[in-house]
Amino acid sequence: MEEVNQRTTDTSLQGKVIVITGASSGVGRATALALARKSASVVLAARRDTVLDEVAEECKTLGGKALVVPTDVTDGDAIKILAAAAEEWGGHIDVWVNNAGVLAAGPFEETPVDVHDQVIKTNLLGYIHGAHAVLPIFKQQGYGILVNNISVGGWFPTPYAVGYSASKFGLRGFSEALRGELHQWPQIHVCDLYPAFLDTPGIQHAGNYTGHPLRPAPPVYDPQKVAEAISRLVLHPRPSTVVGGMASFLRIAHGLFPALSRNITANTMEFYFKRADSIKNTDGNLFEPAEYGTSIHGGWRTPPTPRQKAFTNALLVAGLAVGLLWLGKRV
Repeated sequence: MEEVNQRTTDTSLQGKVIVITGASSGVGRATALALARKSASVVLAARRDTVLDEVAEECKTLGGKALVVPTDVTDGDAIKILAAAAEEWGGHIDVWVNNAGVLAAGPFEETPVDVHDQVIKTNLLGYIHGAHAVLPIFKQQGYGILVNNISVGGWFPTPYAVGYSASKFGLRGFSEALRGELHQWPQIHVCDLYPAFLDTPGIQHAGNYTGHPLRPAPPVYDPQKVAEAISRLVLHPRPSTVVGGMASFLRIAHGLFPALSRNITANTMEFYFKRADSIKNTDGNLFEPAEYGTSIHGGWRTPPTPRQKAFTNALLVAGLAVGLLWLGKRV
């Protein structure tokens, strides 16, 4: 029991063994580097082994230790191998970060059903595979932190990305149910992250069946913010963390006005599709890893102007005011 308390209250990341899936780009890569700066030992998992080798070298340069384990999270056996390799290498596993994810956009019935399947396999079953592999290790140790990077999509549905929404809503239920099962294990934590739209290569990697280029909806946040949030959770685990004010706004908007917010989103996307250039459909990185998009950022983000900042803040305040007014009328 002394070892349990020491590991969960230690303020240093040195000696912490942290597994990160989807570590070759975006949030995963940012998280690996952020933790390495604090001398953590990171286990890097993704399908692109060459890119993982590059990330590992960066981590070592920053003062951390790194192990590369090429892994496809849709393969449950591969995830078990990842967990075993991490435990053997580090002697234990302190934190497991479920982060690997994919996106597919397009009209539901015009998107191939095997694409919907692959999105669910990666985003939902991939997280379940990770938890299923690491929880026996956590229970044997008596401690551990499971981080599920879910996204605002766990609260706010995305028309024209139905499989993605199903996976994200499913993840929220998965975490809640699992947290209930672990109520007798106070040193084992399940931590959910809900970031807003991020400037990562994820959009470039997406399966796209809309016939038009995809762009993230503004405001687009720096994925480093998510990496910083994960770093904090390693030391101070909590059940739910929101990253970006827009994520909170969208959660409130859908909670209070589900039909209105959902239809506005659909209308906005349809308006964009009618005016966007035409391109060929693509599977993106759904079935095979992409050779492009290996950085943390996707190049979507530009520094907001003071006017844009003021508009975003006003939108958030207005949304909160409307919500409070609506609640007041109900009371």
